[in-house]
Amino acid sequence: MSRIQLKQSPPAATASQDARIIVREAMRATLASSPPPAETEAAVEMTTTAVEGVRVLCSEEVDGRRWRYVAEADGSGRLRKGAAVRVVGLERRPEVPMDDLMSFIRSYVVPEGFPDSVSPSYVPYMTWRALKHFFGGAMGVFTTQTLLNSVGVSRNRATPGAVAINWIIKDGAGRVGKMIFARQGKKFDYDLKQLRIAGDLLMELGAGVELATAAAPHLFLPLACAANVVKNVAAVTSTSTRTPIYKAFARGENIGDVTAKGECVGNIADLLGTGLSIMISKRNPSLVASFALLSCGYVFSSYKEVKSVVLHTLNRARFTVAVESFLQTGYVPSLKEGNSQENIFSLPWSKHTPIVLGSRFKDAFQEPTSFLALQPLFEKERYIVTYNPLKGNVYALLKDQAKADDILKAAFHAHVLLHFIRSSNGSRTLKNPGRFDHSASDGSLSTHLLPTTLDFQAHIAESCKTVANSYGMFKRKAAEQGWRMSESLLNPGRARLCSPQ
Repeated sequence: MSRIQLKQSPPAATASQDARIIVREAMRATLASSPPPAETEAAVEMTTTAVEGVRVLCSEEVDGRRWRYVAEADGSGRLRKGAAVRVVGLERRPEVPMDDLMSFIRSYVVPEGFPDSVSPSYVPYMTWRALKHFFGGAMGVFTTQTLLNSVGVSRNRATPGAVAINWIIKDGAGRVGKMIFARQGKKFDYDLKQLRIAGDLLMELGAGVELATAAAPHLFLPLACAANVVKNVAAVTSTSTRTPIYKAFARGENIGDVTAKGECVGNIADLLGTGLSIMISKRNPSLVASFALLSCGYVFSSYKEVKSVVLHTLNRARFTVAVESFLQTGYVPSLKEGNSQENIFSLPWSKHTPIVLGSRFKDAFQEPTSFLALQPLFEKERYIVTYNPLKGNVYALLKDQAKADDILKAAFHAHVLLHFIRSSNGSRTLKNPGRFDHSASDGSLSTHLLPTTLDFQAHIAESCKTVANSYGMFKRKAAEQGWRMSESLLNPGRARLCSPQ
C-alpha cells in the first residue's frame, strides 16, 4: 500500500524557515483588516520569534480546503514537553465565501457527487419538472380561491379571498419545510429505516397539531402552517425511502411493477380507512380518543412495516450488528437476523456516536505525542484509528489515498478497537466495582476514571494484529451471507490526511 508522506523532524535551519512561513500564513488568514505593510511585517516577525521552532505533524484536506497541524519543538526538532497541537489554515482565497455559498445552494438542488452521480438526462428532466411545478403552483392560487368560493365560505367577497390567502400561506410553509428537509439527501440511502420511522412519527405529530386548531381557531394560521411543515417533511421522507424499499423486494427488472402494485395497495387501504372514518364521524365520537386509538395503530403498523424490510446492504447500524456478532462469536448474522437486530430508532443526524469515521485530526488528537506514537502502527495502512479518552469516542482518520476497501477496513478496525476497550472496561469494573460509569446512553465510553493512555496504546496495537488476521475472513463470511458492503453507506466524513506542503 502507498504510504502517507508525513514530514519528519526538520533540521534546526529548516525549522526556523518553516516557522516563519507557517506564521505568515496564519497571520494572513486571521487578520480582519490589512494594516500598513511595515506594521504587518513587524507583527509577523514578532510572532515568528515567539513560536521559534515548530514541528509540522500533518496536513488535512476537507472539501478542497487545507489545514496544517503543528506543535512547538526545540532547535533539534524534538517536541517540547507539554506541547499542544495547533492548527493553521492554508489556501484562504477571496472567492472562498462565494464557493461556500454555491456549495450551500448545491446541497439543496443537486444530488451529492453531481454531475458524476447522475445520468446526462437528469438536468433536462429536472428543468422541465421545475417549470411544471412553477405553473402548477401558480394555478393552485386560483383553484383554491375558486373552490372555497364555490362551497359558500361567505357571501362577502373579501372573506373568500382572505381565507384563500391563509390557505395558500399554509401550503407554502409546507413546501418550504419539504425543500429544507430534502437537504438530508444521502441519509435517505444509508439510514432509510431510521428516517422512515421518524417520518411516520412526524406525520402523526402534524395530524395532532391540525386537530389542535379546533381548540384554538384564532391560531389557525400558525398552527396549520406548523402542521403542514411537519407533514410535508414526513411526505419527503416517505417518498424518498419508498423506492429503495421496493427495490429490495424486486427480483429482476420489475421494480416498476413492484412500485405500482405497492402504491395501489396503499391507495386501496387509504380509501377503506377514509370510508370507515366517515362512518365513525357520524356518531360524533370523542376526538381525542379517536385520534389516540388511530395514532397507536398507525405507529405500531409503521414499526412492523419497517422491521419487516430485509435490506442486503450494510449501513452503519447493520455494519455494527455484523461486526459485533463476528467479534463475539465468529459468526456473521444472516440478512434476516442482521435486519431484525438493527436499531431503527437512532437518529441519523445524531452526533453522539461511539465511532466517528473520516473524522478531523483536531477531534481525534489533543496532543502531538499520541499521534506520533501511533503513526508507525499505521504506516502501511491508508487510515489511522485512535481513541480519544476526553471525548469517549473511537476515531478513524482517512488518508488521501484511501479507497473504498480502505474505508471499510478502517470502519472494521474502529469497531475492533471499541470492542477491546469495552471488554477491558467490563473486566476492570468486575475487579474494581464503581470505577467505570456505564450510564452513557449515547453508546460512547464514559470518560470517568478511564484506563491509562498506555492501556489504550496497547489496545490499538492489539487491534492492528486482530484486523490483519480477521478482516479478510469477515468480508468472506459477510459475502457468504449475502451482505453487500459499500463505503458510502457508512457515511464517512470528508476530511482526509495528506502530506504537508
